[in-house]
Amino acid sequence: MPSSTPDYPYFAPRYVLASVAVSIGGLLNGFDTGSIGAITQMSQFTESIGHLSATMLGITVSMIMLTGTLPSLFAGHFADKYGRLTAIIPGALLFGIGALLQCLARNLAMFIAGRAIAGFGQGIFLSNVSVYICEIAPLRYRGTLAGLPQFMATAGVCFGYFTCYGTVNIASDIAWRFPYIVQCVFCTVLVWSCLLLPDSPRWLMLKGRQADARLALLMLDYPMVEAERDFLATPEQPLSLSMWQSFMLLFRRGYRARTILALFILGMVQLSGIDAVVYYAPILFEQAGLSSANASFLASGLSSILMLAISVPAFLLADKWGRRTSAISGGIILSACMFLMGSLYAAGVVHPYGIARWLVIVSVFVFGLCYCSTWGIVGKIYASEIQPGHTRAAASCVAMGLCFATNFVVAIVTPILLEASAFGAYFLFGGLALGTVAVLAVCMPETRGRSLESIQEAFHRPTALSSVTQLLRPFGLQAGPRRRGHPTPHEPAAGEEVELQTQDTTEAVAASAISVDTVPIALRLDVSV
Repeated sequence: MPSSTPDYPYFAPRYVLASVAVSIGGLLNGFDTGSIGAITQMSQFTESIGHLSATMLGITVSMIMLTGTLPSLFAGHFADKYGRLTAIIPGALLFGIGALLQCLARNLAMFIAGRAIAGFGQGIFLSNVSVYICEIAPLRYRGTLAGLPQFMATAGVCFGYFTCYGTVNIASDIAWRFPYIVQCVFCTVLVWSCLLLPDSPRWLMLKGRQADARLALLMLDYPMVEAERDFLATPEQPLSLSMWQSFMLLFRRGYRARTILALFILGMVQLSGIDAVVYYAPILFEQAGLSSANASFLASGLSSILMLAISVPAFLLADKWGRRTSAISGGIILSACMFLMGSLYAAGVVHPYGIARWLVIVSVFVFGLCYCSTWGIVGKIYASEIQPGHTRAAASCVAMGLCFATNFVVAIVTPILLEASAFGAYFLFGGLALGTVAVLAVCMPETRGRSLESIQEAFHRPTALSSVTQLLRPFGLQAGPRRRGHPTPHEPAAGEEVELQTQDTTEAVAASAISVDTVPIALRLDVSV
């Protein structure tokens, strides 16, 4: 029986070590992203697999995203039924099998099959990594720890590129096969870590295993006072649902607002154009008038280093500023960069000489750095922490499935848009980012400094209406008539952070995600719903 104090020396609480270990899943995702472009450009790869046309190159690169979409839809149900770590392990094993097939590939069909299997595994484990960390992290450090997978993904992009840079001069085909050996090693470490770690205490409580939950809390060094306050004393009612019922529950009253918001955020994060910058930066730089050699260096080397560098303070300071502030300010900068580049191309002033091309180059870098420090960090954190415990994995995985799908669309469509119009793609991505800011400004409650359980109170009221009311109040106006007996919510003083506000007991019970009315309906869901 583990005690509350560790019997061996260590340099961080064990919930931090567990978060780092599980975040290897994010490293795998980033490593593949950072290495696949360099691998397909190696002459050794062409000699082994053959020359790839532009169409086949796009299919090969994006296959891992396409096959990750479907398993994401049911991975959350699997995690809700069997445990967060139990879902991560088979996903990591499948990713490792896919990496091994790519490493041993003798033709393009085998290589693409390996990427398809790896994508299927990634769709299973990637979102559950964020869910597990979100549930084991104490309130004070949840933003920082939940941002670890994204930070590790950024580090993986950099590591993947420089691994290929270090092997490119090897004469044999090991030059492009070695990165997949590294991926297999990472998969082994991830599986081994999950076998040693305790499952999420919050998931154990949902299953009615209170003794196991307390044991897991001790093994993770989780503050027991906080656990007693937030979820041990008032456990959520367990639900036993089929896969279809679990999916339909996400869109029922009391759940749908959080589900739609998570889908919107993770989908629009990808539609901002970040994948266009990551995958097609050489094309963007060449359009700006740089030589292909300079474009390759700027896109693959310097950009990955800078994005990793900016991710360090963004990751460490994730709990210092609000999720809402980060999302809205980041979106404004992202849209401004896209509109600036689109305007320069539309005006026809971008040439191989002059200041306009450098404005485009700087804007591409600013876009990537801003994304890594704002949307890249806050998107997955927010999508996970706004969900109630018994739908957190299912909703996060469905949102990740949409993320994979939009990622795939951007990877396929971007070169077509850039070929058809030098500025059309920039205006499209800029408009999507600006529209996202407008929606988040109205519908996104702040969650920083709140427990996972108390966050649910924010969705007991119509958020859009309350946000509009706050905007109109300084002018003496309201979005709707004030009801007798219901005073206007407290308006924070200047500079004071806007906190989530709760309703009265009657309203909270009526709209609660686990109310007396909702749960029986959820349990009776069938195909006819």
